[in-house]
Amino acid sequence: MIHKNTICLWYDRDALEAASFYAETFPDSEVTAVHRAPGDYPSGKEGDVLTVEFTVAGIPCLGLNGGPEFSHDEAFSFQIATDDQEETDRLWNAIVGNGGRESACGWCKDKWGLSWQITPRALSEAVNDPDREAARRAFDAMMQMRKIDIAAIEAARRG
Repeated sequence: MIHKNTICLWYDRDALEAASFYAETFPDSEVTAVHRAPGDYPSGKEGDVLTVEFTVAGIPCLGLNGGPEFSHDEAFSFQIATDDQEETDRLWNAIVGNGGRESACGWCKDKWGLSWQITPRALSEAVNDPDREAARRAFDAMMQMRKIDIAAIEAARRG
């Protein structure tokens, strides 16, 4: 099925590896099609994987093996809402432990340079608390973290 809107993600040559990792890591994710180049192109040869259709948490994506000319940056990220610390830890550790790297405030990058926000729902609720002082305390706690620690966020929220 061709979606009306699909996120196209540019990879050097690892679109299938990345899509397979996402499908194994995130719920409601799968690789749906692999398309090979019908002829030679600037960064590949006939028969190479050219594009990969996949979903990440239900969002349709297309991985394009476009070559080394462009790379991912923080201007685009996937934000994944997690339900508890176990899910937060599992997703964070999968990304960082597979050649990725940590960043601040629940952000990390996978080994292909794509940014992810692993965001517990408890964090979103805390920083949007109608009690603005509680929200500020939770926000200040988050600003000191890499991977989000839900218990620490909740403690800060309570004061």
